[in-house]
Amino acid sequence: MSEIVIDGEPLPFVEGQTLAAALVAAGRVAWRTTRVRHRPRGVFCGIGVCFDCLVRIDGVGGQRACLVQAAEGMTVTTEEYDDE
Repeated sequence: MSEIVIDGEPLPFVEGQTLAAALVAAGRVAWRTTRVRHRPRGVFCGIGVCFDCLVRIDGVGGQRACLVQAAEGMTVTTEEYDDE
Protein backbone atom coordinates (compact mmCIF):
# COMPACT_ATOMS: atom_id res chain seq x y z
CA MET A 1 0.00 0.00 0.00
CA SER A 2 1.24 3.49 -0.84
CA GLU A 3 1.33 6.52 1.47
CA ILE A 4 0.73 10.24 1.27
CA VAL A 5 1.46 12.73 4.03
CA ILE A 6 -1.54 14.58 5.48
CA ASP A 7 -0.76 17.38 7.95
CA GLY A 8 2.60 15.75 8.68
CA GLU A 9 1.16 12.25 9.29
CA PRO A 10 1.46 9.30 6.91
CA LEU A 11 -1.81 8.06 5.44
CA PRO A 12 -2.04 4.85 3.41
CA PHE A 13 -4.11 4.80 0.23
CA VAL A 14 -5.09 2.34 -2.45
CA GLU A 15 -3.93 3.01 -6.00
CA GLY A 16 -6.67 4.83 -7.91
CA GLN A 17 -8.20 6.55 -4.85
CA THR A 18 -8.75 10.25 -4.79
CA LEU A 19 -7.45 12.22 -1.81
CA ALA A 20 -11.03 12.57 -0.53
CA ALA A 21 -11.57 8.80 -0.74
CA ALA A 22 -8.31 8.14 1.13
CA LEU A 23 -9.27 10.62 3.87
CA VAL A 24 -12.77 9.17 4.27
CA ALA A 25 -11.40 5.61 4.26
CA ALA A 26 -9.12 6.66 7.14
CA GLY A 27 -12.10 7.99 9.10
CA ARG A 28 -11.64 11.69 8.39
CA VAL A 29 -14.96 13.06 7.19
CA ALA A 30 -14.06 16.74 7.69
CA TRP A 31 -10.72 18.41 7.04
CA ARG A 32 -11.38 22.12 6.76
CA THR A 33 -13.67 24.71 8.32
CA THR A 34 -15.74 27.50 6.82
CA ARG A 35 -14.46 31.04 6.90
CA VAL A 36 -17.21 32.69 8.96
CA ARG A 37 -18.69 30.16 11.36
CA HIS A 38 -15.83 27.62 11.33
CA ARG A 39 -18.17 24.77 10.45
CA PRO A 40 -16.53 21.48 9.45
CA ARG A 41 -16.36 20.55 5.77
CA GLY A 42 -15.13 17.53 3.85
CA VAL A 43 -16.42 15.79 0.76
CA PHE A 44 -19.95 16.88 -0.17
CA CYS A 45 -20.68 16.38 -3.86
CA GLY A 46 -17.71 14.14 -4.65
CA ILE A 47 -17.62 15.25 -8.31
CA GLY A 48 -15.87 18.64 -8.17
CA VAL A 49 -18.92 20.88 -8.37
CA CYS A 50 -18.72 22.32 -4.85
CA PHE A 51 -15.62 23.49 -2.99
CA ASP A 52 -16.13 21.83 0.40
CA CYS A 53 -13.17 19.44 0.10
CA LEU A 54 -10.37 21.98 -0.48
CA VAL A 55 -6.82 21.07 0.52
CA ARG A 56 -3.28 22.31 -0.15
CA ILE A 57 -1.29 19.81 -2.25
CA ASP A 58 2.49 20.13 -2.45
CA GLY A 59 2.20 23.80 -1.54
CA VAL A 60 -0.61 24.68 -3.97
CA GLY A 61 -3.83 25.68 -2.20
CA GLY A 62 -7.43 25.49 -3.26
CA GLN A 63 -7.25 21.97 -4.68
CA ARG A 64 -10.43 19.85 -4.61
CA ALA A 65 -9.58 16.56 -2.87
CA CYS A 66 -12.37 14.74 -4.71
CA LEU A 67 -10.75 15.42 -8.09
CA VAL A 68 -7.08 14.74 -7.33
CA GLN A 69 -5.83 11.19 -7.43
CA ALA A 70 -3.57 10.29 -4.50
CA ALA A 71 0.08 9.75 -5.48
CA GLU A 72 2.99 8.29 -3.55
CA GLY A 73 4.90 10.96 -1.61
CA MET A 74 2.25 13.65 -2.08
CA THR A 75 2.17 16.19 0.78
CA VAL A 76 -1.29 17.44 1.70
CA THR A 77 -2.22 20.15 4.18
CA THR A 78 -5.79 20.68 5.24
CA GLU A 79 -7.03 24.23 4.93
CA GLU A 80 -8.42 26.21 7.82
CA TYR A 81 -9.65 29.75 7.44
CA ASP A 82 -9.08 32.40 10.05
CA ASP A 83 -10.82 35.71 10.53
CA GLU A 84 -7.72 37.84 10.06
